[in-house]
Amino acid sequence: MIDTVSDHYFMGEALKEAARAAALGEVPVGAVVVREGDIVGRGANAPVGSGDPTAHAEILALREAARTLGNYRLPECRLYVTLEPCLMCAGAIQHARVAHLVYGASDPKTGACGSVVDVFAEARLNHHAQVTGGVRAGESAALLKDFFAARR
Repeated sequence: MIDTVSDHYFMGEALKEAARAAALGEVPVGAVVVREGDIVGRGANAPVGSGDPTAHAEILALREAARTLGNYRLPECRLYVTLEPCLMCAGAIQHARVAHLVYGASDPKTGACGSVVDVFAEARLNHHAQVTGGVRAGESAALLKDFFAARR
């Protein structure tokens, strides 16, 4: 089990990915996939630049982790993401069998880990990742707030 010090560190790595997304004009969301203390996948939001509506940070990090590990199932992995995943990303996390999801800021408009719906609490689904929210939430929220304030 990874401790809160490690959660803080790896969320910092996700925040770096979010800053990278912001620098490219994308909504600042970043993600990293961790297995046994090593980052095996990274993702920075890229739907605008890529023209791909599925290019959310979580999806890109999961894709890279699957390539790195040679398996589309990631049962020994933790996913760190700066914003509560949407329904699409929560579904991908479930299908990948990620063991633990750690997110920063809650998303009251599209969050699928309890803010709008809670995919991981749905008993009829066959996989239930552990979910921890609020890790470095202030920093994650500030990136988003600053990004959208600059656009107004």
